[in-house]
This record gives sequence, C-alpha cells and structure tokens, in this order.
Amino acid sequence: MRSRRLPALAAALLIGLGTLLPASPATAVDPVDLDSDQVLDDAGVLSDAQEDAINARLDALADDAGVGLWVVYVTDFGESSAEDWANATAERGGLGPNQYLLAVATEARSFYLSADSSGPISETRIAAIEQEDVYPVLAEDDWQGAAIAAADGLQEARSGGGLGGGFWVVVIVGAALAALLIWALLRRRRRAAEPSTPAQVPLEELERNAASALVRTDDALTASRQELGFAKAEFGDAAAAEFEQAVADARASLDRAFGLKQKLDDEVPDSADQQRAWYAEIVQLCEAADAALDEKADAFDRLRDLSQNAPEALGRVQQQHAAATAQVDDAAARLTELRGTYAEGALATIHDNPDQALARLRFAGEQLAVAQRAVQSGDGPAAAVAIRAAEQAVEQATRLEDAVETVGADLAAAERSAAALLAELDGDLAAAAATDDPDGRLAPIIAATRQQVGAARTALEGSARDPKTALGLLEKANSEIDSALGSIRDAQQRADRARTVLAQTLLQAKAQVSAAEDFISSRRGAVGATARTRLAEAGATLVQATQLEQTDPERALTLAQRAGALASQATQHAQQDVGAFSAGGNGGGGGDFGGMLGGIILGSLLNGGGGGGGFGGGFGGSRGRSSGGFGGGRRSSGFGGGRSSGGSRSRRGGGRF
Repeated sequence: MRSRRLPALAAALLIGLGTLLPASPATAVDPVDLDSDQVLDDAGVLSDAQEDAINARLDALADDAGVGLWVVYVTDFGESSAEDWANATAERGGLGPNQYLLAVATEARSFYLSADSSGPISETRIAAIEQEDVYPVLAEDDWQGAAIAAADGLQEARSGGGLGGGFWVVVIVGAALAALLIWALLRRRRRAAEPSTPAQVPLEELERNAASALVRTDDALTASRQELGFAKAEFGDAAAAEFEQAVADARASLDRAFGLKQKLDDEVPDSADQQRAWYAEIVQLCEAADAALDEKADAFDRLRDLSQNAPEALGRVQQQHAAATAQVDDAAARLTELRGTYAEGALATIHDNPDQALARLRFAGEQLAVAQRAVQSGDGPAAAVAIRAAEQAVEQATRLEDAVETVGADLAAAERSAAALLAELDGDLAAAAATDDPDGRLAPIIAATRQQVGAARTALEGSARDPKTALGLLEKANSEIDSALGSIRDAQQRADRARTVLAQTLLQAKAQVSAAEDFISSRRGAVGATARTRLAEAGATLVQATQLEQTDPERALTLAQRAGALASQATQHAQQDVGAFSAGGNGGGGGDFGGMLGGIILGSLLNGGGGGGGFGGGFGGSRGRSSGGFGGGRRSSGFGGGRSSGGSRSRRGGGRF
C-alpha cells in the first residue's frame, strides 16, 4: 500500500492556504489504468502540443533526477477522496518508490500528489510541492502548468533545492519533522521485515530512539490533558470521566518510562545489556501510553467534534483569547514589581513570560482569524484545526501569565521559610556551642554553619533578594548541623526536628516542581528528554515525600530535598535547551515562533490536521484519517535501521483549487 504517515501535515498547511478537502461527487469514477504514456487526459483539457510538452518535461525529470512522474486528468474522483483515488491508481499501475502520480479532478477541482513513503523525497517536501508549486497553478486553471510545476518541484527536491519563502511552517519545524520521519521509517522497517533485536542496534541509536519516544509521548500526553481540560469545561466532569482514566493510564506508563530513563542517567553504572533492555522497555512503555490514548480516541472525537460546533467553539476561544490578552499587561507590571524586590536569578523561570504570552496570543490570533474564515466558508474541519491550535496557545499564554504571580507568591513563602529556618539554626548553633567537644569534631561544622547562615542572611537583604539561594544554603547548613548533633539527640527529638523542617522543605520543593513544570510545558517545543525526565522524577519523589510526611518525617525530609534538587536540575536543563533552540536560528518574537516554542505548530502538523479531531496528539488517536499520539499509526520499537523496503501511500494532502 502506498502511504505517507504524516496525515496531519498537509491538512495543517491547507488551513494556512484557506483550502479544504474535496467533497465527493455522487457518481462513481474508478481509478484508471496507467501505461507507458505518462500523461493521461481523460478530462480532455490538454491540446496535443501541451501533452507533448508535458511528456518532454517528464522525460527530462527521469533523466536528470532519477524519478518518474505520471499525470492523470479526470473530471472528478467519484465517491473516493482525492487521496484514495490517487493512491489506488498508483498501486494499480504498480508505481514504485521512485515514481509519483499527480491526479487532478478538473471539474471537482481537487488534486493529490501520490508518493511512496520509502521514496527518495520526504513527505514534508511532497506536501510543500503540492501547496507551493501545484496549487497556485491549478487555481489559475493552468492544466499543463500544474504538471510542469510538479515536475519542477520534484527535481528541485532531488537536487536539494529550498522550500520557498512562503512555506514558513516547514522552515520552522523542518529539523523536527526530519527526526520524526527517520523515526517513523525505522518503525515501518520493523513491520515490513524480520524484526531486529536490540543487541543488533548501536547503543547510541537505542538511546536516541528512547529519548525521542519520551519527548513525543510526553507532548502527546500534555496535549491530551489540555484537550481533556477543555472538554471538562465544556461538557462537565461526568462526560469526560472515561477519558480522564485513559490519561491516567497513559501517565502511569510514561512515568515508568521516565523512571527507567532516570536510572540510566543516575550515577550508578549500568551494563550494556541493562541499557539495551531499559531503552527497549522505555519505547514499549511509550507505546503503551499512546495505546491508552488511542483506545478512547474515536469516542473523544465524537464528544468534542469542533468541526460540527465550530461557530460556538470559535466564540468561546475568542472570549478566552480576549481575557488572556487583557491580563498580559498585569503580568508584565507584576514582573517589573518583582524585579524591584528580588534578584534576577530568582526570577529565571519567568523572566520572559509576558513576552512569551504575547507570542502565544499572536499565534492564537492568527489561528482564530483562519478559523473565522473557515467558519464563514463552511469548512468545519479546517476551522476545527485552527480552533484547537488557538485553544492550546491561549491555554499556554494564561499559564505563562499565572506563573508570574505564582512565582511571586512562592518567593514570599520562601522568605518566610528562610526566616523560620534561620531561627531554627540559631538554636542549633547555640546547642552545638554548649555541647562538649573534646575531639574538636563539632568546631568545624559550627564554623561552616555560621558561614552559610551569614551568606543566607546576605541573600535575604536589600532590593535584590534571593530567597531560593538562601534556602539552599540554609538547608545544607541544617543537614550538616543535624548530622553533627544527631548522636546527642534521641529518636523522638530527631523526628520532631525533621517534622519541623519538613513542612518548610516540602513547601519549597512543591514550588520548585511547579515552576519547572510551568516552564517546560509552555516551552515544550524546545525541551528534550533529560529535562522532562528530571521533572518526572521530581514529581514522583515529591509524592513519596508527601505520603511519608506523618509516618516517617526523616525519610520524607530527605525525599523532599531530593525532589527540589531534581526540579532545579530539570529547570536548568530546560533553560539550556531553550537557549540552544533560540541560538540555533529559531529565535524571534512573532506568533509563528511562539507556536513553535510552545510545541503547538509541530503538534498541529503531526497530530491532528484532518478530520477535525486529534489536534493535540493525544485523544486524536493514531488513526490514518487524522493523526495521533505522536505522529500517526501503530508504532514499533524503532529497532533496526535504514529505509523501509516496502513503503505505503496515505496521508491528508492535496486539496481543492
């Protein structure tokens, strides 16, 4: 079967072009037979001279680029979609991976460029040829020009030519799509041939596959949780209960996968066999998480069919957009106020939140304008995709705005915790100073604690205070003095001491985890597997600490401290990822950049361009008609390499002209 497994890509592009997928005429037109003549004009739209000119160009394409192109003109595609009709014709004609078919329905005014997924030209580039090269010519009823444009596009792609300035989406996400295509090809090979074992694949490749699976599954789950939140707000908790369970099941599988990644990353050495087994299990767990979402995908689409309720959904998101826009200035003013109180380092996770919120809102505004035009033209599916994009962008903007106030409150709480811990340490220092120290063991600890307490007091003074740094110093000092005094305290005293400090440490750890989650989720388009792994481990460790708060305060304190440290590591890795992302030429303040950094543009391309469902990549499912999980279709573990020997042809593409 000829199939391209990025079904959402072309549909997402159609939004930007204001086009729609073709409606089917009532009469049936079967796929046609191809022969040695590469131009078939059943619609009678070409003159003999035009047909000869096309054939000459196709011959040159084969000679110069090593690929073949067949062009078929019919009046309509009958009850078939352009995609199905073109792919069926290509299969019927026995076209191979290096052979392409442009099918044009002249009266139904729809078209499709059929390509094998294992062919030499990427699926992304095929979609670009359709929309940049072929579509504008067909819109002028230039039937000969459409064939020439397709041939030119294919030849340019084979020679490494550019995509063209208008195709901004591909420019933005080209690298990410290329990575996804490689991953998808590896998976298809496993389905098409005898599966390879993990031991046959280089360890570095297994690591990359696992990291990619974690990132894409985490994005799919994040999008699904957003979709679930939208559905609950619209239809109530009861209507969304079964989908909430699906998210919980997917979360459990993904958490186990992140746990394995953390074991691979920790300081404990792992054997090559252990690493191989764990990388393989990570991919399998990611597939299990995706399957949990896929199972409910159709039902979720039926619950929340934006294509059928586009005008109402559009109005709702427009109101949310207006409310979020009104809050940007307040967030910016609050950030300015915080900068007058706290050190810049204490505000690192929110330092550009108002600007990022504006970028998301610009992107949302662009998508709402697209949705408005689609609603007016009666194109429900196109409106649904744009509404979903706007919805996610508005949600991220709101989260970015709220995070400013949250961090402000957390810093104030950290100051109070630091003051309380200072009082505790003053008491400890007094107790330590009054303790007999015949061997001089306590003296250096007392001196070091006093030094750390002094540094913490300095961090809490002036107009550039840094409560987080102060708390870090105080927690370290507290741990050292507690260890030194532990031998002269009984078990009850140690437990009481741990319980007193635990409340402050838990509060700080929760704030650190929350800040890391806000930062990563609103910039997930740039954040890799390591930061997400540390965040997942921080969250799991924090849950353990909370559960042990009453029964084992000493153990809970240790876990809370570890959770805070992991959250800090997650934030640092995420900040590095975002910095590298921007430094790599992806920076900018426009709505496009905001959609890309937020993971929304890539999500729209890979996970929900068609059918009005599954935009976010979770509940959209992995169905060929729409999108899925993280890129469509049932996925294998990614073991193996190279390109599939038997590709397929199926995706949302082409369009009307």
